[in-house]
Amino acid sequence: MSASPPKNIEKGTSLWKDAWLRLRRNKVALGSGVFLVIMVGLCFGLAWFTGHDPNQQSLTNKFAAPGDGHLLGTDQMGRDLFSRILFGGQISLLVGFVATAVAFVIGILYGAISGYVGGRLDALMMRIVDILYAIPFLVLVILLQEVLSSSAGDASEWLVKNWNFPEETTYRFANILPLFIAIGALGWLTLARITRSQVLSLKQQEFAQAAVSLGLKPMRILIRHIIPNTLGPAIVYVTLTIPSFIMYEATLSFLGLGIKAPNSSWGVLIKDGANYMETQPMLLILPGLFFTSTLFALNFLGDGLRDALDPQAAKD
Repeated sequence: MSASPPKNIEKGTSLWKDAWLRLRRNKVALGSGVFLVIMVGLCFGLAWFTGHDPNQQSLTNKFAAPGDGHLLGTDQMGRDLFSRILFGGQISLLVGFVATAVAFVIGILYGAISGYVGGRLDALMMRIVDILYAIPFLVLVILLQEVLSSSAGDASEWLVKNWNFPEETTYRFANILPLFIAIGALGWLTLARITRSQVLSLKQQEFAQAAVSLGLKPMRILIRHIIPNTLGPAIVYVTLTIPSFIMYEATLSFLGLGIKAPNSSWGVLIKDGANYMETQPMLLILPGLFFTSTLFALNFLGDGLRDALDPQAAKD
């Protein structure tokens, strides 16, 4: 007669479940996450129900005070400021999320291949990263954006002529897309280094060596076994990268090198508000509040995720 298994067996938990439990105890990070959800809801949901076209001008209603259908008043062109802030937030947040997604994919794959293959290929790939690091980031973004803008303009004209795409929507998209790609395509360098260092350690561990001994192909080992174990530090880095990319877009727009009219972003609104900061300070303060509060929330959430996914904290 076999012995019955012990009743009081403690169930194991996964890394992600433990990380969630630690994150829930961080009230600042959790509150920041809720704030970001609300901000995304405002920019991508409520923006369409404000009752105002953000680009509709009314020169007889410039610098109107809040009220009379304008929740935050109007700007120097008589456009509703609240709708412009929300629609501008769409561009700023999309730059952060889309560019980060591009950088995430490139950085993870580049760093993982470099670390796993090793040898001369690893040395060559890392020297390329070092060369790109030596060039100022914003200079590279500006150059790549100019190259992509020319190609995007030609592509949009072809789509309008041959496929009857909506002209206004197509040209607006062609104006925005190059900036997304330019920032994301050059923002992966640090993530590639982080991933490479993780892979160099992981490929020597038992589970990776066992996969090799079973005869699995290197690409399958890399994708199914190695890369999933690098996602913890990568996710932490991504949450801290999003505000940096939003800041880059704001900087370029402030310099007149980013989003072009009729599109707008928080950076464009801050630039416009700076021209009237002495006479109409609210044009600068209001978009600045949306911009800075979102950056603070992203940084607080990133710090919380870093603490939650910290392997040392998992041992406590």
